[in-house]
Amino acid sequence: MSRPQTNHTLQELDALHHLHPFTNHKSLRSGAGPRVIVKGEGPYLWDSEGNRILDGMSGLWTTAIGCGRKELAEAAYQQMMELPFYNTFFKTTHPPVVQLAKKLADIAPDNLNQVFLGSSGSESNDTAIRLIRHYWALKGEPKRQIIISRRQAYHGSTIAAGSMGGMSHVHEHSYPVYPGFRHIVDPYWYGEGKDGESVEEFGLRAAKALEDEILAIGPENVAAFAAEPVQGAGGVKIAPSTYWPEVQKIIDKYGILFLADEVITGFGRLGTWFASEYYGIKPNLLTFAKAATSGYIPLSGLMIDDKIVEVLMNHNDDFNHGYTFSGHPVACAVALKNIEIMENEKLVEKVNTTTGPALAKMLAKFKDHPLVGEVRSIGMLGAIELVADKRTRRRFEQPGRVGLMCRDHFFREGFIMRAVFDTMVCAPPLIWTQAQFDEAEAVIAKALDQTLNDVRGEIAA
Repeated sequence: MSRPQTNHTLQELDALHHLHPFTNHKSLRSGAGPRVIVKGEGPYLWDSEGNRILDGMSGLWTTAIGCGRKELAEAAYQQMMELPFYNTFFKTTHPPVVQLAKKLADIAPDNLNQVFLGSSGSESNDTAIRLIRHYWALKGEPKRQIIISRRQAYHGSTIAAGSMGGMSHVHEHSYPVYPGFRHIVDPYWYGEGKDGESVEEFGLRAAKALEDEILAIGPENVAAFAAEPVQGAGGVKIAPSTYWPEVQKIIDKYGILFLADEVITGFGRLGTWFASEYYGIKPNLLTFAKAATSGYIPLSGLMIDDKIVEVLMNHNDDFNHGYTFSGHPVACAVALKNIEIMENEKLVEKVNTTTGPALAKMLAKFKDHPLVGEVRSIGMLGAIELVADKRTRRRFEQPGRVGLMCRDHFFREGFIMRAVFDTMVCAPPLIWTQAQFDEAEAVIAKALDQTLNDVRGEIAA
């Protein structure tokens, strides 16, 4: 069949045959239809109407080195010609998966030296859930099954990973939520802090919620604490400086496992290969995906603590879990080349010295805008809170309504930012130069002013 060329034809076929993730399909198909993205080059995308769009979200927290890198296409081509696929079941391996496993062990925290590979963050978080409970069963403590997570955490959209996450709109479609998970307050001072409570005080209170929940459940029933170092899809929520040191103390005190979900924060996003290193936390399990290949081909993984592997090695039984595409040779080859490019171009270091500070400086210029309650950033992650009253942090009615208005203005001005309810978030490719920051600044100013005009009657004087 010949490839459809016109935008209208593509939208018609999309409506006839394609169900989108996290989408109200009635609304999508009753409107103008989806945008059709046809090309990517560096930090830019082009749609089917010929509009150039600055990508402020790295696709979906993913294209760290930007689009159009021929080195990755060549790595995929060469591997496809040599060995396009073979599984890693049945006591079998191949060179790319071995080489990638070694490279990941080199850049991960010191105690994480083995990896179980998959194709998505959801898959790898499902793997972590199963392995956590299997570990405790092998240890002779099968009652340790409950995993504590946080409200508004996102760990994936499979039934198990979606249940471990703390997003109510994901839970609504689980029928019911998979058992064995509890959720505590997220470390989000702007939304959860009390009047008169400092950021540091709130950080300690949010950490204490973990200990309170462990004691309420009974430490003998708790298997692990699961958390993103920075809550990404929940709104780029950056924990106070007091939070993570206290959480680590609590984890160590009760001897539970710690799962760090680095699907978003892994591979340089905070200026270290993994955010766990940035915060000085010591996960027993660490999940990654997205930027491992800069999104050029699906790949995910679970890095595993030596002490967990030792328990597995001491028991003569199968870990009955895996995926057809675990350790896919083409995905592994692309990931190796992606990491090589990041190392050669020193992109992780530049997040510390150049791009991260540039993002912080740019966003800070909007903190006094009448619509903005707070701006925050860490590395190449940023957020702008839209509020009706800056003084009291009062939100707009119908959460998400104003965020979507603002997002649409961004799109029309040629810059992609994402709306999480009424928080505008960004995660630019790590390759941004000052030219992209200047371009983004101009669009942010326009989009905020346009949104302010839409809601001026709702803003507190």
